[in-house]
Amino acid sequence: MKCQRPGCTGTIEDGYCNVCGLAPVAGSTPPAAAGSGAAASAPQSRPATAAPPATSAMSSRSAAASSRTAASGRTGTSRSGSGRTRGSGRSHLGQGLVEVPPVPYRDPSTALMAVPEVPEDKRFCAHCGEPVGRGRSGVKGRPEGFCRNCGHAFSFSPKLVRGDLVAGQYEVMGCLAHGGLGWIYLARDHNVSDRWVVLKGLLDAGDDDAMIAALAERRFLAQVEHPNIVKIFNFVQHKGSGYIVMEYVGGASLKDLLKERRSAAGKVDPLPPEQAIAYILEILPALGYLHRLDLLYCDFKPDNVIQSEESLKLIDLGGVRRIDDETSAVYGTVGYQAPEIADAGPSVSSDLYTVARTLAALSIDFKGYQREYVAALPRPDDVALFTRFDSLYRFLLKGTAPDPGARFQTAEEMAEQLLGVLREVVATNTGIPRPALSGFFTTDLRARPDSADWRLLPALVVAADDPAAGYLATLAAAESSEQIELLQEAPIKSVEIDFRLARSLIDIGQHAAAEEILGRLQADDPGDWRVWWTRGLSAIDQGDTAGAWAAFDWVYGNLPGELAPKLALAVTAELGGAPERALPWYDAVSRTDAGFTTASFGLARCRLAGGDRVGAVEAYNRVPEGSSSYLDAQLSAARALIEVDGTTAPELSDLGRAEATVAHLKLTGEQRASLTRELYEAALQLLRTGRIHPDPSVTLLGEPVTEVRLRLGLERAYRALARLSATPEDRITLIDQANQVRPRTLW
Repeated sequence: MKCQRPGCTGTIEDGYCNVCGLAPVAGSTPPAAAGSGAAASAPQSRPATAAPPATSAMSSRSAAASSRTAASGRTGTSRSGSGRTRGSGRSHLGQGLVEVPPVPYRDPSTALMAVPEVPEDKRFCAHCGEPVGRGRSGVKGRPEGFCRNCGHAFSFSPKLVRGDLVAGQYEVMGCLAHGGLGWIYLARDHNVSDRWVVLKGLLDAGDDDAMIAALAERRFLAQVEHPNIVKIFNFVQHKGSGYIVMEYVGGASLKDLLKERRSAAGKVDPLPPEQAIAYILEILPALGYLHRLDLLYCDFKPDNVIQSEESLKLIDLGGVRRIDDETSAVYGTVGYQAPEIADAGPSVSSDLYTVARTLAALSIDFKGYQREYVAALPRPDDVALFTRFDSLYRFLLKGTAPDPGARFQTAEEMAEQLLGVLREVVATNTGIPRPALSGFFTTDLRARPDSADWRLLPALVVAADDPAAGYLATLAAAESSEQIELLQEAPIKSVEIDFRLARSLIDIGQHAAAEEILGRLQADDPGDWRVWWTRGLSAIDQGDTAGAWAAFDWVYGNLPGELAPKLALAVTAELGGAPERALPWYDAVSRTDAGFTTASFGLARCRLAGGDRVGAVEAYNRVPEGSSSYLDAQLSAARALIEVDGTTAPELSDLGRAEATVAHLKLTGEQRASLTRELYEAALQLLRTGRIHPDPSVTLLGEPVTEVRLRLGLERAYRALARLSATPEDRITLIDQANQVRPRTLW
């Protein structure tokens, strides 16, 4: 069978073209090779499976957003816009949220090693792991020999030299690097326009495990095609050794970027968190692609990701293995590899564990990551970045949880939550909100709360594929008591019906009935975080703020990129009488998404409770002009500026700012008259207490700042309110107040 790729004159032999080395193009079927069985085909993806049930949902943290049962229909992949579809186009590195500096393409000829040597401190026996090839007493170690511990032969000498022609096609130009499975060479492909290619050889041709890994690559890696994964062109043999032929990716690895920063700063200088997150978000779809092919990468780390200009590539597929492979050697790196590998072997969750460890290594000065922190993270008290961005810390905690079932279960789920963390980080660093729709929660109710109110928290989004989704949509406007009856008589029974019923029961105070439903839901799916979200609502309605905090904190730990759990923690803290504890949560939510007006009002209340008048106004000003709560927020900001209490009092400049706020608002006559009255009352009180002094050159609402003129202005405000009053009694009261404040005159 002839190769169908344009410009290629080769034929298909043993499943691959003997010229370009690629698998047949889609739609062409190569014949089975003699004695080799059917031709290779892309493996079928497995259905997603639920995480192992938790023995104690509150203590084991085993629930994950994607661990819901199929009946619930709620997985991390259902969120609109949470990931990018590959193949039809490419998104800019950084998700449009952050600018990532490009890395210039590196000329292949400049990437060659001048002296191809493996440093002695990097030489270890491939069989037992003991140091080999080390020098003594000033004498350099030998690059070839036998391990003193197990007797296994080792060789760190390149097998190929410049000018060697491999498989009659690839001319070796020199060595690029030495990796975990051996030397990596740069070569020219004389059969395909002299393109640059990379030959990846074995660490030791006599090492059976390495040979098995290389042969496994030949079986399936040439079929891997993803824009973020290095292309495998061919597999060839030369003088008894095997080589994988890959595309050349010119750029710098993430490890190289860290080294450059360290060299420039003269100390460890981690990447900015938003840049590190952008890199991980760019490469996660590649891992998800491998997982859908039932392949595990196994050895993800900064060394194995290269940035070239504005794109990222996952390189070094030497450790990739099939998900059901229980015999091949597992390759990994201490400090990145999941702790259960030795006993349970690799899995999707162990792959994602290495991703979280890599993000930590890129973001912080991760001292001891291969020693005391080999299976743990530093505490936030020791890492300023974790203190500033708790969501990032929680993300890393979940990603590196000791229990594989408590980690992210899919790359899509991981990317979805990490994107939420990125939005928070960017919004905090730039001061520009970065909102996005959630696939799990609605936004808040956008009301103007005068105090913390848990009923304004976001609601759970109904899964679109739930059989009762249409029925539930018809109940949106019904009162809780009416909803209960309709839900209990629903023609369709589903998980979403049960959650809505539990919430409605909580709304009318029937907590025992709600808990009965939640207990049944938890028994059916111990990993459903919605149970604990709803329990948190029940606890807070009963005044159990400690129980509510524990429930919401657990949900937050599983959904670190979502805003709703953070808002719930803030409301719980404020209701518990700890406004200072609520401050950072309200702040994080309102900075990230100004549409959460509940957070802005809550932040302002908590700042006022601490005497921070300016901070409260800043919080109110976060409410966007297009919001239905904008007018209320501006009125509240003005009142925050003029409020006089026993501990704090405004300055004359604060009254001027409040006046300016009132001036630009479209107010009703009653609203304007009421604020005018409050302004004059505050100014008169400040005059009487000596906080400000009379100054005819300064005006407030057109009146000079003197007692007589301020009294006249206040009198007019009372009379204006009297004209607008709804009842005769109110009108009489206001007229009496106007007469009382009127300054005494001689006429």
